[in-house]
Amino acid sequence: MINESLLDRVLGAYLGFACGDALGATVEFMSPKQIQRRYGVHRDIIGGGWLALEPGQVTDETQMSLALGQAIIDHRGWNLKAVADNFVAWLESDPPDIGNTCRRGLERYRKTGELSGPPREDDAGNGGCMRNLPVVLATLNQPDRLDNWTLEQCHLTHNHPLSDEATLALGRMTGQLLNGESVDTCLRTAEKLISENPEFAYRPYPGKSSAYIVDTVQTVLHCFFNSEDFESCLIATVNQGGDSDTTGALAGMLAGARYGVQNIPKRWLNRLDAKVAEAIHTQTNELIDIAQFL
Repeated sequence: MINESLLDRVLGAYLGFACGDALGATVEFMSPKQIQRRYGVHRDIIGGGWLALEPGQVTDETQMSLALGQAIIDHRGWNLKAVADNFVAWLESDPPDIGNTCRRGLERYRKTGELSGPPREDDAGNGGCMRNLPVVLATLNQPDRLDNWTLEQCHLTHNHPLSDEATLALGRMTGQLLNGESVDTCLRTAEKLISENPEFAYRPYPGKSSAYIVDTVQTVLHCFFNSEDFESCLIATVNQGGDSDTTGALAGMLAGARYGVQNIPKRWLNRLDAKVAEAIHTQTNELIDIAQFL
């Protein structure tokens, strides 16, 4: 049996992630001033945006996470080829959006069967980081597996030291929160990332929120550590604009793990695509079961 408080936090992380994706997608690629002129403060899941989404529709963050989670579930553990195959199936399903680096990596795999690409300077995007939550859930309390699975799935499309370090750090922080550890523990993990990679320093906040992994992480850390509840964290994050579906998803992951599903606004949960919400509920239970089995 899954402990109820753990389940509350795990569902909070995964559903919070999807809510952040759906909320942030509306204002993706807008600047804070453009958002303010159009929406005042963007605070509701209304769809639209440059992708002309339906209200509650999610994008590549949640879709790739579900594809990754399903590969883990189907194999009761790690099978990188299955992950790659699921990503390619998603690529071929005509998704609403796919990043250039993700596309390049998946097309390389489809063509050559290679499960990782060489390190590249232009691989320092957030595409590996944005889909890693199922790995965190399936490897809860297993740091070696978390590190290995994380890096392998990242390198399918993104192979850069900054992307690697950021994805590992956010994964560890999420795991700490899921286990009921304090925000101070999380803060120490973030500070360790910054001490080893000063590029990620977010105090004072530089105000950039692009898909460059440094900008993404600075925005997420700034908003997470300077908010007191789930809703204010996500609203602050997505109103920075830029790659707001990714920053929103990652902030939602951390805030959901911290505050639990009970503290996600009902208006957001009710608006989320019903099939996506159902898939997340199913995967949550199965991934935690796998973590306990392993």
